Amino acid sequence: MKALSSSQIAIVVIILVLIAGAAFYFASKGGETTTTTPTTTKTTVEETTTKTTTTETETTTTTTTTTETQTSPTQTTTTTFTTTTKTTTTTTTTTTQTKEPVTLIILTRHPGDILQKTKELFLSSDVAKQYNIVDIQFISVPPGLWPQTAKAKKADLGWGGGPTLFDTMFLEGLLAPLTEDVVLDAVSQIPETLAGVPLKRYGDDGKIYWVSAAVSSFGFTVNKDLAAQYGLPIPQSWRDLASVDMAKILVETLEPPLGIADPTASTSNTRMYEIILQAYGWDQGWRILTLMAANAHIYGGSGDVRDAVIRGERIVGITIDFYGYTAQLKNPSCVYINPPGETIVNGDPIALFNTGTHPVEAQAFIAWVLTEGQKVWLDPDINRLPANPKVFETPEGQARSDLQQSYEKLFNITSIQFNDTLALSYEFMMQQYFKATLVDQHSRLQEAWMKLVSAYLNGQISQDQFEALKTRLTDPVEFVNPLTGEKVTWSQDVAIELTQAFFSGNTSILDQLLKEWRDAAAEKYDEVITALGG
Repeated sequence: MKALSSSQIAIVVIILVLIAGAAFYFASKGGETTTTTPTTTKTTVEETTTKTTTTETETTTTTTTTTETQTSPTQTTTTTFTTTTKTTTTTTTTTTQTKEPVTLIILTRHPGDILQKTKELFLSSDVAKQYNIVDIQFISVPPGLWPQTAKAKKADLGWGGGPTLFDTMFLEGLLAPLTEDVVLDAVSQIPETLAGVPLKRYGDDGKIYWVSAAVSSFGFTVNKDLAAQYGLPIPQSWRDLASVDMAKILVETLEPPLGIADPTASTSNTRMYEIILQAYGWDQGWRILTLMAANAHIYGGSGDVRDAVIRGERIVGITIDFYGYTAQLKNPSCVYINPPGETIVNGDPIALFNTGTHPVEAQAFIAWVLTEGQKVWLDPDINRLPANPKVFETPEGQARSDLQQSYEKLFNITSIQFNDTLALSYEFMMQQYFKATLVDQHSRLQEAWMKLVSAYLNGQISQDQFEALKTRLTDPVEFVNPLTGEKVTWSQDVAIELTQAFFSGNTSILDQLLKEWRDAAAEKYDEVITALGG
């Protein structure tokens, strides 16, 4: 074989160098391949868990080049190039777990219109879809049955009923603190106080156990046109509703100018009677309540009182504020009055119970009520004052400038120092005494009062005689205390004692008390009628 020339050898060497360089290039640039397959699943009713596994594979390729030299027929030069390709494969595995549909169980004191509107709006909201809340079960029971009902029904939360009720649930150890970020953010939008009244309840641990979802005040609604027709000045105090001026209209028209409700059928009227008892004191408060009842038609519910004023059947009706706002919308001649220095502002709470099984979902509902759900109060058929003033920045809120003005007025309202615990301690027996003496014996009471006022206005009796008979008419009754067998006079202490005994299981005392109260009331009313000539 002919030997290669030096130039040919140089060419071969160059070719080999180029081959080696190419092999090195491809090994470094094209040998490593990463493949990623992401999987993302988003759902409002499913929980997604993602697991990633990485696998590395090495592939080795060997290239051999053999060169024979012409200078030596027996000499062969062999060059071997080895290329390693590293491949990394990433696999993403997604595991999906479906959330169970949730039905929230809520104890409430709200009326049906609020509950229906809330249910419609919430179940169609993104919050309900996100937490897979498919239904709400509202349960309405008297305040005294809330603790046992919450336990028996495994209630998730409570909504509406006033701070006294929620403080009772707190003291019973049935409230759980709010912990989820979404609800704590919503709570931060609610003012700490309004007119000096706390809108949140903090525990000793510094956590929040209830928060106000709405605010209320208590007063009366006046039909201004009707008042002007009868020459009655617009009342400014509870005492005005018990006045001879009101009674004069009753005597002249035989139509009661005032509307009130049976406290055993109305929690809002119960609260107003408690306000009067604390604003004027127990003795004077009951005298005012007795004469209010004498001037009034007593209805079976607070809504009936409101509607009577709207229709022009009564000049004045005692109402919670949002009933007054509804009356103003439906009849421009109506005006709602907060009696200066004789009312209170209440936060109407919402709270998480520790008896439920859906604490996360329940807190999501609470957060919705405190934010988007505040629009429920703006409905013209509801007309409540929201706890979150930010709702007035929404289009719906801007359309209710009347409610915004009423809300802002509350910051300057003069209210009494109301003792919720005291009110609750005698509430049940106060309601029963009111019903027995003022509702069940109403016709006798009204007859006696009309005869007394008529005799006074006609000059048949003197001022002193009038005051003496009015005092007798409004005196607290005497009766036998079934717990002691002793004769007692109706007082705050007796009312507390009897209430505690009843809720301690001594329920049999009620029938005897109601009978004695009715009989004693009838006796004093008949005594006044007899003193005026029968």
